[in-house]
Amino acid sequence: MIERFILREGLYDPGIFKAFFLAGGPGSGKTYVNQRITPGLGLKNVNSDTAFETALKAASLSLDMPPEEQEQRDKIRARSKKLTAKALSLYINGRLGLVIDSTARDYLKIETAKAALTRFGYDSYCIFVNTSLDVALARNAMRPRKVPVDIVKSNHAEVQQNIGKLQRLFGMKNFIVIDNNKANDKILEKSYKMVKKLVKQKVTNYTAKSWMKRELERKQAAFKEDINIPIKVGDVVKGGKFKNKSIKVKKIGKNEKGDITINDKPLLKVRIPNENS
Repeated sequence: MIERFILREGLYDPGIFKAFFLAGGPGSGKTYVNQRITPGLGLKNVNSDTAFETALKAASLSLDMPPEEQEQRDKIRARSKKLTAKALSLYINGRLGLVIDSTARDYLKIETAKAALTRFGYDSYCIFVNTSLDVALARNAMRPRKVPVDIVKSNHAEVQQNIGKLQRLFGMKNFIVIDNNKANDKILEKSYKMVKKLVKQKVTNYTAKSWMKRELERKQAAFKEDINIPIKVGDVVKGGKFKNKSIKVKKIGKNEKGDITINDKPLLKVRIPNENS
């Protein structure tokens, strides 16, 4: 008889309690870089611009932002920001991993958001996508939804001024700079590995650890009844890749996560043979 089996979904998901601020000015290529260096890591993207562009297309409004559509566009932008904020709230409630898109122009906004996430238990990092002004202008000119040239120039200058402050805010170990003037597959692959390493790091925030402990206790309480498993020391179970290898049970216990183990292997790694096996 083994004590009890505990469901642990969510508590050890990749990306939990990790927040990545994606920073860079208009035309820096943040969207493309994000698609290359964060997929498959369990991170939720938070970007009101994406929701805004999708809504513009759905309303058959032009991405060229003509003056005659200003009133309709403003309503859609406001609605997009509300929907994005709602999604972010849901993600944070589940302590899911985040990629938060930002221009890095507004340092105070990033500082405030980082502080709020820290209070929730998040470890935060910054991915700074850097480009020259000439490259930013050229890329902006090719975008479906173009930003006015004067805004690209002013934003680029402000973003460059904030690099040092952002490095100090996040710390050098948590600050990744990607030179996207001529970013190639090698550079992006290296950046992906850096992000993946940070995602896999154990949570360090005390608040996060406390939350995970409470969640585990809550799930334990939901599974109060003992589960009887017909295994005892000396029995033979089936294991291996195809669960067809006979393994003698020498030890029954639990690992550090509280999962039931057979010979120090998770119970789900073995099969209990029936009488006809």
